[in-house]
Amino acid sequence: MTLKLSSSAFFHLSPIPVVHTCDGRDLSPPLSWTGVPPGTKSLALIVSDPDAPDPAAPKMTWVHWVVYNLPGDATGLPQDVGAALPAGTREGLNDWHRTGYGGPCPPIGRHRYFFRLYALGVVLPDLGRPTKTALEKAMRGHVLAETELMGTYQC
Repeated sequence: MTLKLSSSAFFHLSPIPVVHTCDGRDLSPPLSWTGVPPGTKSLALIVSDPDAPDPAAPKMTWVHWVVYNLPGDATGLPQDVGAALPAGTREGLNDWHRTGYGGPCPPIGRHRYFFRLYALGVVLPDLGRPTKTALEKAMRGHVLAETELMGTYQC
């Protein structure tokens, strides 16, 4: 079985509803996954936009959410998960320099938003509030499987 990530709010390659963006209520979308490989001890989720600030001339990848140590037996997250993350789950810093979900908020054009889920063979140590880069470094050598869900948004 292959690791798969989906959302009941939007399909892969389709628009993300306004409620999950800065133009709406900025709620994290509901996410679910299947096909977690045997031996998975924890999961990590990184949400990013590689089209910042302008998809016609991208200069950086903007990080919207960094989550790690989701339980290996978890099957998803509800809409607007906020502080109700499963016990033991940790969050890193997004590019607004805060923890938590920050939804799509592009200044111009249609941007792509990648929700990447990683199955890890370990529970990571407490990394504090890691950036995407620090989490990726800590995950090196421990990724059993990964998948992505991509949505789009344009103001």
